[in-house]
Amino acid sequence: MDASEFDALAAELAAAGTTVVFTGAGVSTASGIPPFRGEGGVWETEYDPEDFHYGRFTRDPAGFWDDRVDLHETLFGDDPEPNAAHEAIAGLESAGVVDAVVTQNTDGLHTAAGSDRVLELHGNARRTVCQRCGERHDADAARAAATQGDLPPTCDCGGTLKPDVVLFGEQLPRETLRDARELAARADVFVAAGSSLQVEPAASLPREAAREGTLAVVNLDATEQDRRADYRFRADVTEVLPALADAVVERL
Repeated sequence: MDASEFDALAAELAAAGTTVVFTGAGVSTASGIPPFRGEGGVWETEYDPEDFHYGRFTRDPAGFWDDRVDLHETLFGDDPEPNAAHEAIAGLESAGVVDAVVTQNTDGLHTAAGSDRVLELHGNARRTVCQRCGERHDADAARAAATQGDLPPTCDCGGTLKPDVVLFGEQLPRETLRDARELAARADVFVAAGSSLQVEPAASLPREAAREGTLAVVNLDATEQDRRADYRFRADVTEVLPALADAVVERL
């Protein structure tokens, strides 16, 4: 990691008017959550993405939920907790540096770490949403019902519950994506961490940010947006982000 670039980014963050942090699966793998894509990803090794398509949910909600419970155990069965990267981001928000977190992750760990403004582009696996009345519920009850054979789990109104995540075949939530794009457009500094920056439309956010602001990319591997980035750190987010947070706070 280039020390001069690290110091320069810390100085920009300390002086920035608006800072947005964008996170992908690489921020949560250190908490024990496997990625969906790439080497070792669950779509490559264990599950067929078509089983989690919205069309399958509407045709066969009972079968969908049976598979969903198994997927949930694979992803979150060890009850993951926030790691040093989540905590560093939350600490920068608490210090008044980070204005918002935009995440592709559905694990809820940014909120658990203490971040207040979190835009969840792909939803939150900790919740379900009723397909009849629209009410949201804690997902634990739905998974417990499904595990006991009550398939598909239903709302008090009788409507079928769906995990409150964006399934294959669904669009990203319009208002959340709109807000994320607005944040990216006005960010003085946009930090993309733990994402390959390949999946659209989320990958358009760093492109938008780079038009007028500073783009920093923190990821173990090369990303699609490296050529646009002002700062690139090919390193572990759980090492870079805490060190960066400390360096920024020292400058406030």
